[in-house]
Amino acid sequence: MGSLHAAAVSAAQDAKLEPELLELVRIRASQINGCAFCIDMHTRDARGQGETEQRIYALNAWRETPFFTERERAALALTEAVTLVHDGHVPDAVYAEAAGVFEENQIAALIWSVTVINAYNRIAIATRMVPKN
Repeated sequence: MGSLHAAAVSAAQDAKLEPELLELVRIRASQINGCAFCIDMHTRDARGQGETEQRIYALNAWRETPFFTERERAALALTEAVTLVHDGHVPDAVYAEAAGVFEENQIAALIWSVTVINAYNRIAIATRMVPKN
């Protein structure tokens, strides 16, 4: 998993995806999956990169807030669709929205990042990992 994560991070860097955006994606997928360990880790990481408490707290209701950019909204919608792929795949409209603000290599790196955090969530949940105080 460490090598897979490193490859995804490298692909995101090569595609010039913002690290802050990737933390939002990791937090949102972890919220959907109910992974307390990863939520804790990535909210800490996001804060370390300057993310605000307001945006972190509102992330699970991002559609109802004015706090996120068009690019972040497209990434979050894609994150939700990939994470919940069993609910009807990734809708064409969601993919088109992402394609409107991201380049092809950025979409690929974003999907890769979402896939990796989903795998980490499943491992953390299955092995009963809990956040540290």
